[in-house]
Amino acid sequence: MSQKEQSFENHAKWVPAFHFFLLPVFLANFVGAIYQMRYGFTFASFMHVLVAAALIVLTLLARIFALKAQDRVIRLEERLRLMQLAPAELRPRVMEIGAEELIGLRFASDEEAPELAQWILDGKLRGRKAVKKQVKKWRADHFRL
Repeated sequence: MSQKEQSFENHAKWVPAFHFFLLPVFLANFVGAIYQMRYGFTFASFMHVLVAAALIVLTLLARIFALKAQDRVIRLEERLRLMQLAPAELRPRVMEIGAEELIGLRFASDEEAPELAQWILDGKLRGRKAVKKQVKKWRADHFRL
């Protein structure tokens, strides 16, 4: 696993086995199944297209489900971190921070997380991308999916 320094520009995660093998193979299979229907529409050709489409949906859902589970863990982790880092007057409001903003906060250093949390609660920041763009000292997340 590469431990290079992360930033907003390079933090996106590409999983070669997923992005460059599974998806292309299943997409090629789907296109091939549709192409084979040029010889005639039969129950077998229809099932081939249906199964090919199901494989693509299954692959995408597996990725989405893993990311959703990861987001739930991040949400919990960031709330716990903010409860420790935030000033006493901010702690009661940590639960008001939305999931999207908490997911963006995971990249903020311990020094800047409380200030960004305050901006979120004040309505100055909305969405994970907006939060990530405000991070000055990036805290790498090498364990994400």
